[in-house]
Amino acid sequence: MAHFLGLGLTHYPLLAGTDEHMADLLRWTLTDPDIPAPAKDPATWPASMQAEWGSDGGLAAAAHHRKLLVENLARCRDALDDFAPDIVVVWGDDQYENFREEVVPPFCVLAYGDVDVNPFELMTRRGSPNAWSLPDDTTITLHGDAEGARRLADDLISSGFDIAYSYRKRSEAPFPHAILNTQLFLDYPNAGSRFDYRLIPITVNCYGQHAIARQGGLARFAEIADEQLDPSGPTPARCFELGRAVAQAFRSTDLRVALVASSSWSHAFLTDKTWHITPDTDADLRLYQLFVDRNYSTWKATPSHDIVASGQHEMLNWFCLTGAVDELGLDLVWSEFVTTDVFNSNKCFAVFTEGGAQ
Repeated sequence: MAHFLGLGLTHYPLLAGTDEHMADLLRWTLTDPDIPAPAKDPATWPASMQAEWGSDGGLAAAAHHRKLLVENLARCRDALDDFAPDIVVVWGDDQYENFREEVVPPFCVLAYGDVDVNPFELMTRRGSPNAWSLPDDTTITLHGDAEGARRLADDLISSGFDIAYSYRKRSEAPFPHAILNTQLFLDYPNAGSRFDYRLIPITVNCYGQHAIARQGGLARFAEIADEQLDPSGPTPARCFELGRAVAQAFRSTDLRVALVASSSWSHAFLTDKTWHITPDTDADLRLYQLFVDRNYSTWKATPSHDIVASGQHEMLNWFCLTGAVDELGLDLVWSEFVTTDVFNSNKCFAVFTEGGAQ
């Protein structure tokens, strides 16, 4: 009989850099000439944001933010080690990495074997040292389960859930950082080098209308004015159903399966209505209350346009997780929500277990 653990965590890239660079996304945003000057003036910001920004551009607050994230990640790792999984399934967004103009699948099982990756590639590109003071060209090994991933894809297709699959990552492209940073952060003290669990990644087209239009990332408002939107990504309800289908596929096995949602919640750089300056914390807290109340009927009915308007694109990974835990009847035994005005995104952490055990 299969056994299951559910985890939710962040893959916030700037956590892999140093405190001096943790607010870099906000600093870049504040140089956009098409954002009204009053919106960029710290004197107009809410008191909580002014306190976080401080007189040092967020440096002291970055150390505190890091401490909270690392503590919560450690709690997730402890739960993972206590559970001792045979396989770790990770739902993570592909942010114009593996999938570009050639094809953008709504969902894709990455049926990879072991892959050596550079965990600091994004930091190096941004001119930031990594938080561990390791060489820029350091590599770690992500242990895949190619055969298990093939079986999962086949089971999903056989059950009526049409899904894409991939045997090889795009050449000359960074490995999807949502997956990479899941290992990096769950093994934070060792920079991801002591993580022997096998991974089955499932990428989700969280960026939808902005996947190609903004190349999965940052955009100035002048660029947004002329952008040609892409087709929409999968709906929250469809992501929820994928989670159910994945849980059903593993239920008949004798495996110990950890199911992981990897992403922060609303992102400032995706939230046009806040001028890309802050995440939509109010929208996040509304969804977080539904999440902790396990009000999944209302949760999964969230319209896609609400998700996009609030910069919550990457939360689709969490809708996949909740579909699985609802199907399996897992209990939410712990959760923490970390808010910020300065560091781009609010972060949620969660542990789900069978029968409330912890």
